[in-house]
Amino acid sequence: MPGRVAARGELWVPGRAGRLGTRDPGCGGSLAQEALELSPRGCVAMGCWRGPWAVLGCLLLLHLQPVPACPGACRCAAGEVDCSEHGLSEVPYGLEPNTSTLWLGYNFITVLGPLSFPPLPVLLLLSLPHNRLELLHEQALEGLRALQELDLSNNQLTTLAPETFLPLTSLVMLNLGGNRLGKLDPGVLHALPQLRALLLQDNPWVCSCSVLPLWRWLSHNREKVRVKSLILCRVPEQLNNYPIMAFGNESFRRCQEASLPAQQYITFLIIGPFSFMASIFFCTFVGSITVAFHNLRREPHFYRRPHICRG
Repeated sequence: MPGRVAARGELWVPGRAGRLGTRDPGCGGSLAQEALELSPRGCVAMGCWRGPWAVLGCLLLLHLQPVPACPGACRCAAGEVDCSEHGLSEVPYGLEPNTSTLWLGYNFITVLGPLSFPPLPVLLLLSLPHNRLELLHEQALEGLRALQELDLSNNQLTTLAPETFLPLTSLVMLNLGGNRLGKLDPGVLHALPQLRALLLQDNPWVCSCSVLPLWRWLSHNREKVRVKSLILCRVPEQLNNYPIMAFGNESFRRCQEASLPAQQYITFLIIGPFSFMASIFFCTFVGSITVAFHNLRREPHFYRRPHICRG
């Protein structure tokens, strides 16, 4: 009310219908309520920029509810982070813990080192196709225990360690298609208890006796294997483009069931000759001792004076 003097302890805001801290029908409540209930966009819509205290309240609201950060080379929305096709050579910094989907395809990432990702407890999908991945460190995927889908297709991976996949106890889908895998340790697959979909197409599989463990896993988990007809042999040449899933038990008849690793063969090659030489030395030593002992027993007879019988 123009000209009205505020009572002691009261503060009048010009252009507002009530005192600070009282209900304002034009702006939906007191300053404290505005700071907690109204967004800056709502302030504009409701015409609450008429007083400095309302502006202060909206600024306070911005301070209390900061906007989640987003890596500079990415686009972020509602937990989804899209960093595809940005020429990245590593995983970007600044990923928020509430990230649920992360797209990193069509970049130039070559290595995922230890702890390449910050802890992402709600990440469900990680997509890394069409990079230049050559190596996954054993601790590269730590902190991704909620992950359900992992796409590593169309990279340059040649080998995978089971330890790398141990943290992924919730993984449902794994895409390894289009890499340079000649063999795959079944331990990688045994480390994924929830796996329901596996893609292995377009890899240069070596179909020798070394593929037997993988063939067994694939045969016992046919329902989990996708595009079976594209899991083809590349080596040897006579089996080029032959489907691995078409093999039968008779195909591996010549493979030794209990074949030894190369390290044990090398050990045998070293220990065998050494043992042979040691046995010869021992036999020679024992023989020499025996001969010497017999000679010592016979020596007194050589020097004994002949006995002369006297009649």
